Amino acid sequence: MKIPTITVLILVLATFSGKIALHSDPAGADVPCGSVFELKTRGDHSLKYAYGVSTNIQPQAVVLMFSGGNGFLNLDDRGCANKLSGNALIRNHGRLQQAGFATVLVDAPSDYQGKDGLGAFRGSIEHAEDITTIISDIRSRVSLPIYAVGHSRGSISAVNAATLTKPPNSPDGIAILSPVTLGRENAHKKWVAQTVFNLPVEQINLPLLVVAHREDKCVRTPPNLAPKIVEKAAGTKGEMIFVDGGPGSKNTGLAACNGRSPHGFVGQDTELVSFLTEFLRGR
Repeated sequence: MKIPTITVLILVLATFSGKIALHSDPAGADVPCGSVFELKTRGDHSLKYAYGVSTNIQPQAVVLMFSGGNGFLNLDDRGCANKLSGNALIRNHGRLQQAGFATVLVDAPSDYQGKDGLGAFRGSIEHAEDITTIISDIRSRVSLPIYAVGHSRGSISAVNAATLTKPPNSPDGIAILSPVTLGRENAHKKWVAQTVFNLPVEQINLPLLVVAHREDKCVRTPPNLAPKIVEKAAGTKGEMIFVDGGPGSKNTGLAACNGRSPHGFVGQDTELVSFLTEFLRGR
């Protein structure tokens, strides 16, 4: 895969202003994935995130991770995801830490942990309020730039962060992988119609990276529509990367939208982390 020069994602120069004990093992050993913080939001509701860095590497940036699916990670006390651990972002948080970045696993808030999880909430101003709460808390602990990165339906959350939050509690840039660009109108669940284009993409004025796999067969993330995000975001210099190769998959239907498919960059974790790292360091 040829990796072009880019400009986006989550980056930070490391200066810790809070006491955060963090451990990570990309091989999956029985060690904490990160420090868990629980915050109050929108009245009586709460949300959790896990902040992780390598024990022996000073992070260069903070990666705020929004998983696909329903977004409910069910973080345990060790900061590890009990659900959606196969998501392209979540399964690579340890590798990104080893590459020199702090990672933030964002869980669904307490009022959106059912079967649908975040559902239509991803495109709402209330979701932007939650993201603002998290970014504000991170900024109170570390002096680092923060980039929002979303995979699949998490791309809607990342675009929300770029368009509906306000400085100083908005991200410094965004990266979206396998973005949801095609909805289904008149579906039984109305939120299935939601895509990144339901948000004001044209107002993105932050560094932007869009990544799609040419063999992605997920009906909601057709690779040919991904470049339209960059085209619409005329207020910034966006970059589009198409990924090729990998073991492929015979999965169809909903199975084509999981982490064990080109949609989830299956078998290409090294390449995925490599080009994200090159992009971040290139900035």
